[in-house]
Amino acid sequence: MQKNSKIFVAGHCGMVGSAIMRELEKQGYGNVVVRTRLELDLLNWQAVADFFAQEKPEYVFLAAAKVGGIEANRTQLGAFAYENLQIQNNVIHSSYLNFVKRLIFLGSSCIYPRLAKQPIKEEYLLTGALEPTNYGYAIAKIAGLKMCEAYRAQYGCDFVPVMPTNLYGINDNFDLKESHVLPALMRKFHEAKIANQPFVEVWGSGNPKRELLYVDDLAQACIYIMNNEKITELLNIGTGEDLTIRELAELMKKTVFYQGEIRFNTSMPDGAPRKCLDVSKINSYGWKAETSLAEGLKSVYQWYLENDCS
Repeated sequence: MQKNSKIFVAGHCGMVGSAIMRELEKQGYGNVVVRTRLELDLLNWQAVADFFAQEKPEYVFLAAAKVGGIEANRTQLGAFAYENLQIQNNVIHSSYLNFVKRLIFLGSSCIYPRLAKQPIKEEYLLTGALEPTNYGYAIAKIAGLKMCEAYRAQYGCDFVPVMPTNLYGINDNFDLKESHVLPALMRKFHEAKIANQPFVEVWGSGNPKRELLYVDDLAQACIYIMNNEKITELLNIGTGEDLTIRELAELMKKTVFYQGEIRFNTSMPDGAPRKCLDVSKINSYGWKAETSLAEGLKSVYQWYLENDCS
């Protein structure tokens, strides 16, 4: 990308899209096109087609998606499948029709098989059964990355799918019914501290392990990949390190300065037992995550307090 290249960030109001926007600005890219959901409904094919025909973006970051935690995923399987498929189909096909030079499609590590060998290599995709609590989302994202590969094969489109691990950062969703594990824990511990509650309930056994990547590191990776023509295939993006939910809860308790007890509700689902990505491929291209989990949590909690996210 040149500094004046026209760049479309789909989903710029979300956690990932806003991080990409911050990084683009930081690196001096000044011709970035965005639309809010009210201005452009990505579920509407004609609206997306008209937008691309009018704006003619050269580069696209497809960060728009319907996302949520385990409760949202398991209770909205159809909505997660439909909305993500519709968004992807519209943006990817319009990018092809309007000669977009390069597109980055963001998948998610939760689309790998539930019991994949650890750490998870890119080639493990579609080698086993999916996690039942989020198969609607997973099927849609698998379709999206395979669509990128199919358009490359048939039309020569330079569309690159990437597979981020579990993300956290500013502009995350802290709604307890919709959020992922880290923002949910942050809100629970913060509210328990303010209310002087004796304990915080954490869903599941605490034994599953999760890898966590600071979203600003992901944004740097996405721009790095966009500018590296050697990268043309599916690529994991993560830290290559994980910890148990129990360890995460303890770290969150420390970050929030909560003094009470942690109790695990084993009647609630755990989700996949472990999801840690093999990041040797992206590391071999010269990119590596920089932000430690402790450092990232402090930064997000400070933002949480400043923005009254409860």
